[in-house]
Amino acid sequence: MLLRDNVYDSVRADILTCRLAPGAELREQELALRYQVSRAPVRDALLRLEREKLVTVNPRQGSTVTPISMMDARDLFGLRLVLEPACATEAAENAPSDILQTLDRFRHFEPGEDFIDYNRAFHGAIAQASGNRRMAAVTCELIDQAERMVRVSLASIKGRDPTQLVAEHAELIDAIQRRDGRSAARLLRDHISKAERRVLAALARSAVVS
Repeated sequence: MLLRDNVYDSVRADILTCRLAPGAELREQELALRYQVSRAPVRDALLRLEREKLVTVNPRQGSTVTPISMMDARDLFGLRLVLEPACATEAAENAPSDILQTLDRFRHFEPGEDFIDYNRAFHGAIAQASGNRRMAAVTCELIDQAERMVRVSLASIKGRDPTQLVAEHAELIDAIQRRDGRSAARLLRDHISKAERRVLAALARSAVVS
């Protein structure tokens, strides 16, 4: 992997996990020191992340991590409500049985795991199981972008028992594995709608949301 891709992946991961917080200033020299590289790959990474709307580049004023807005959150979840049920339908109707069986690993969540990592992997696995590479790529990008919104809201929902969410995952897996695309789409749409309500309510109480 090229060095510039390593830097891009590292900066992107730090933004999505909020190690680089929404609204934080991004100085090329400081980032170069942070990742132990020259400024050129840092500059390239910031330009790529600007295209993903994770970074805002202000000419002659430097760059910042793009703040989270309520409108952006609603737009993102709105797209997920369209694409993820479509992925679930495609997976249920067309995915090979061995691919569908791999979803069984998401029936349980081990205490001590990072629930957000587990949840992202679950939704990404369904997208990939659709077999539609373009739709899966766009859907996984949306899931990644949603991660920082969830992490920003985590302080408000910390301590929530994930048992119900894991049960919803198991119910969705059941529907997909029995090839019931209509039920899978309905269950996933309801699951995402609930997540949207939780996250938007938490974001509304967060000081970092613009």
